[in-house]
Amino acid sequence: MTRLVMKASALGIPAASQDKLSDFISLFMKWNRSINLSGARTEDQVELHILDCLHAIPHLRTLVAASHGASSAVSSSALDVGAGGGMPSVVAAICLPDLQVTALEPVHKKCSFLRAAARDLALTNFVALAERLEQHQRRDYGAATSRATFDLREWLLLGQSYVRPGGLVLGFEAVPRTDLPAGTQRHSYSLEDKARAIVVLQRPPADTPAQ
Repeated sequence: MTRLVMKASALGIPAASQDKLSDFISLFMKWNRSINLSGARTEDQVELHILDCLHAIPHLRTLVAASHGASSAVSSSALDVGAGGGMPSVVAAICLPDLQVTALEPVHKKCSFLRAAARDLALTNFVALAERLEQHQRRDYGAATSRATFDLREWLLLGQSYVRPGGLVLGFEAVPRTDLPAGTQRHSYSLEDKARAIVVLQRPPADTPAQ
């Protein structure tokens, strides 16, 4: 059993989705040879990136579960900014079919890859847009993620303007920070014996009126 299968199984990700993760690795490797999606050059290296992204799944799954409440009329949706090669956006769409994922990637070649991944992996819950964040008009996502695109503090603050009240902003912390916004929660884990964390900042459930 590979480390990816072990981690995916531990998260309760079904076998069909695990197969899609493997197919995603193959597709990524094929495209990466021609358009340089990432510095990861081997399947093991790509798998490691996916393993990293899987640590965001429990937090996004909570969002999906909340949207399934009997009194909830809000669909679960997530925005990934600077999506690049689809990590975590494609990974999230594969693992959480009920999560509607929008990926922003202004580099057209990379956006073409994301659209190919959606088509080839039959991800009906995934859409890729060749837009920069400042061009994107929607502001009511349930969650927003970004990985290795912005400074972490900058992203947590910026991302709040793209989620609805009560929504979550997720970031990936490789080096411990002491300057993150008040209220940020850190969820630590180990990746190849390196300490990492998913950091989560919730937008206040209701905006405080200006004084």
